[in-house]
Amino acid sequence: MKTDLRSKLLAEMPPVVSRKEAARFTGGLLSPGTLANLDCLGRGPGGKILLGRKVAYERTAFINWLMERLDKAKG
Repeated sequence: MKTDLRSKLLAEMPPVVSRKEAARFTGGLLSPGTLANLDCLGRGPGGKILLGRKVAYERTAFINWLMERLDKAKG
């Protein structure tokens, strides 16, 4: 299932994804606010891109981070 999720996200996400879009691609599992808080704590996705006040993530870095987070949640 994890491999299917990774493949689907790689196919559907653009190369750069905003916090708002990242929340949409995770089905609302992560909100933009949660991502902002995790970034402030140094625990957010790598590959962060800043453009003015907007924040986005490189697709591969975001997906890798999400997969690691899902692994940790399983215990």
